[in-house]
Amino acid sequence: MEISLVTAFLGGMLALLSPCSALLLPAFFASTVGARLKLLVHGSTFYLGLILTLVPLGLGLGALGTLFIDHREGLIVGTSVILILLGLAQMAGMGFDFSKALPGTQRLQHQAHSTRGLLRTFLLGAASGVAGFCAGPILGAILTLAVAQGSIPQAGLMLSVYGAGMVVPLVILAALWGRISAQSMRLLRGRGFTLFGRQLHTTSVLAGGLIAGVGVLFWTTNGLVTAPSLVPSQTQSWLQSMSSSVSGPVVDILLILGVSGAILLVWALIRRRTRDTQHHADGLRKESS
Repeated sequence: MEISLVTAFLGGMLALLSPCSALLLPAFFASTVGARLKLLVHGSTFYLGLILTLVPLGLGLGALGTLFIDHREGLIVGTSVILILLGLAQMAGMGFDFSKALPGTQRLQHQAHSTRGLLRTFLLGAASGVAGFCAGPILGAILTLAVAQGSIPQAGLMLSVYGAGMVVPLVILAALWGRISAQSMRLLRGRGFTLFGRQLHTTSVLAGGLIAGVGVLFWTTNGLVTAPSLVPSQTQSWLQSMSSSVSGPVVDILLILGVSGAILLVWALIRRRTRDTQHHADGLRKESS
């Protein structure tokens, strides 16, 4: 499970940095110019839009995976073959766009570019989770792994981690945008090159190698069951004891207060933006009169 989550996070990062996602960066940055608090609010709103689209997909595929739990050997072989094929397709620059198969995503993309503020960020996140021709094999690989989990909660968690892999570098890039050198930006974007007469891209090759490698590992470790743990057993025991010790009504109340505070913060920012816009419009009308 740990390797699956790491793969999901890295897949989200590579999907964000893929060539077809380049247009997402200016659209997001246009809404986040200003204070760091504003950037965090927009980053959280973008993530909410992402998980609104991605997590239901993960939950549905996790439910599908439970139907094949009694045929684990066949599920492992099928998952491994699909992952390897998707990895090779990604390396070769082949792709597909999931948004064309899901109803409503094209309308979301149009609305995201015709609105402003937090609503635009939210719609941009909802549309960006499944959009992108060259990132299609990456998302396909994560969805395939979600089916192989055979667990609805774990599949939903995997897709939420995939979304986090897109949001974290996006927020970091937006925060450091003015200080990133041209050389560093070229390194992040990767570069195209020609191999055997075919135009390839370094980011796609890296993502494809990751997917195919996970496919081989999935096959040789019985669905990652015998794969080495990325977290030491002592650390896992400590985390489990910590999670059990922080449960209770007090934590539930604090969680409710935190969520309520976040909602109030977003509401206050929207109200302030609306008030400032109204004052600006009133000022323009007074000047024109």
